[in-house]
Amino acid sequence: MPDLPELILASSSRYRRELLQRLNLAFSSIAPDVDESAEPDEGGADLAMRLAQRKASTVAAAHPSALVIGSDQVAECEHRLLGKPGSSDRALAQLESMQGRIVVFHTAVAVALAGRMVVERVPTEVRMKRLSRARLRKYVDADRPVDCAGAFKSESMGVILVDYMRSDDPTALVGLPLIATVRLLERLGVELP
Repeated sequence: MPDLPELILASSSRYRRELLQRLNLAFSSIAPDVDESAEPDEGGADLAMRLAQRKASTVAAAHPSALVIGSDQVAECEHRLLGKPGSSDRALAQLESMQGRIVVFHTAVAVALAGRMVVERVPTEVRMKRLSRARLRKYVDADRPVDCAGAFKSESMGVILVDYMRSDDPTALVGLPLIATVRLLERLGVELP
């Protein structure tokens, strides 16, 4: 395999770093300075795609010879966008609002190289259980999902909150869809072993 250009993950997320490490590639991480606010009437799918592209393009502009991967995830429940709660009380409120409902986690990945960019979105449909406030509080206290969109960690104890998860890529819900990432790298001529 020919040498890869410098690989940069346009993210400060430890979850995305851990996922990208699975591909056994040397990379660095740079946190892009990007406003993640939704535009008026912007849905979760469009927001995730736009932010993944913006993250990749922002870092690629400063590192034009690098291969840059940007990703974003937006949780959406009944047309309401759910961000990272940031506190235990907000995490509990998010989880209560999702009880018995289907939440779609839109995870987008964009790969930039030499002025080209390719992007893909992988939706994950999650059906939340109906659980008591006390049980949800115990979950929040144990798993601390305050830095996760939708306030739960599927890779950890979050599985106790759901009836099912449906996706074409099991890594998408954690924050970086690796199957899609490999597909995009291949579209740009980067073949992994």
